[in-house]
Amino acid sequence: MKRVKGGEEGSNGCCSKSSPEACKKVRKELSEAPEAVLARDASEYDWSRLPQELLLHIFQYLPLLDRAYASQVCRGWNQAFHMPELWRCFEFELNQPASSYLKATHPDLIKQIIKRHSNHLQYVSFKVDSSTESAEAACDILSQLVNCSLKTLGLISTARPSFMEVPKSHFISALTVVFVNSKSLSSLKIDDTPVDDPSLKVLVANNSDTLKLLKMSSCPHVSPAGILCVADQCHGLRELALNYHLLSDELLLALSSEKHVHLEHLRIDVVSENPGQHFHTIKKSSWDAMVRHSPKFNLVMYFFLYEDEFGPFFNEEIPVTHLYFGRSVSKEVLGRVGLHCPRLVELVVCANGLRPLDEELIRIAKHCTQLSAIGLGECEVSCSAFVEFVKMCGRRLSQLSIMEEVLIPDHKYSLDEIHWEVSKHLGRVWFPDMMPTW
Repeated sequence: MKRVKGGEEGSNGCCSKSSPEACKKVRKELSEAPEAVLARDASEYDWSRLPQELLLHIFQYLPLLDRAYASQVCRGWNQAFHMPELWRCFEFELNQPASSYLKATHPDLIKQIIKRHSNHLQYVSFKVDSSTESAEAACDILSQLVNCSLKTLGLISTARPSFMEVPKSHFISALTVVFVNSKSLSSLKIDDTPVDDPSLKVLVANNSDTLKLLKMSSCPHVSPAGILCVADQCHGLRELALNYHLLSDELLLALSSEKHVHLEHLRIDVVSENPGQHFHTIKKSSWDAMVRHSPKFNLVMYFFLYEDEFGPFFNEEIPVTHLYFGRSVSKEVLGRVGLHCPRLVELVVCANGLRPLDEELIRIAKHCTQLSAIGLGECEVSCSAFVEFVKMCGRRLSQLSIMEEVLIPDHKYSLDEIHWEVSKHLGRVWFPDMMPTW
């Protein structure tokens, strides 16, 4: 405690001579065990009287099961548990405990949510494991959301087959309930599901004015005509994610017409189910029409092909901005990328082989003048070529994720020296990665 002159009041609001009792009280409190102090302080508060706004804020950070336990403490906490604001965003986790690592939403809680909060749900997702039982449970819940008005819906399978094993009629019937009752769906993610063209017509008939994002890769029952129906009716569509087999010149020209949507993001998954699968070619004129119509749109492409299946791709200019190779890709293909992808912003190569990519990287740095992010996994690049690549790209390389094993020492740079040289050209400290960050 601060010493003060006799009769003067110190900074703590008491004086040393006129209130010795206060000083004794302070010394006594300091000498008490911490547990005793905490117990006495806790008894002075009535936790049941916390404002509901504060309880709501706290409950939002609790896992669902802990939140349910907390609701049993008192009437006030139970009322907070059922506040509509707490149920606008919800994820149903459905799995079979014997075969899944996921935590499942308790069936009793699901019943209570459907009974009391289905009309409050707005941002909903279903996370299911690979079992058919989990996917069927998700469909059962969807079919009961007759009072809902969802804004976003996501069906997430942590592994195949899941929704694809559910009888198509059961899935379509459940999904149609949501499409019909939700008049303001803005985001729909239904990858790897048996959704079909007629159900998409129901979707656009009820949500054409609000739908902005549609993500439906690996949906074998959807045809290009179904996507054209969406493009024709949903003028507010801004993001679209499809499998490559649904992409066509006709679709691109439709998306590029003035009366249709102005896409900001188009994601295409190019996936090979069986080695040697045939892929069609998209004309350069169709891509050019898309760029003229939406010059700032992002074309995101994920390639999961075998090396001998890249024949139809990158032979002509393509306006791809974000390019990901999930399987091994040849030097030849990467060389074509450097020549025909002038809008490229991000490039990730998970694997290549044992032949250095020196020339290919230099070509990409020279022709892809907007490149700002790159990731290299199981590849090889000489340290000199890598430094030259960084020097050509300069400080616009905001993300540079290169595995340490990628860099091959040469006569100019060792692994101990290269991070200094790269850091100098980037304008920030940089080191190779020990593990991939993409």
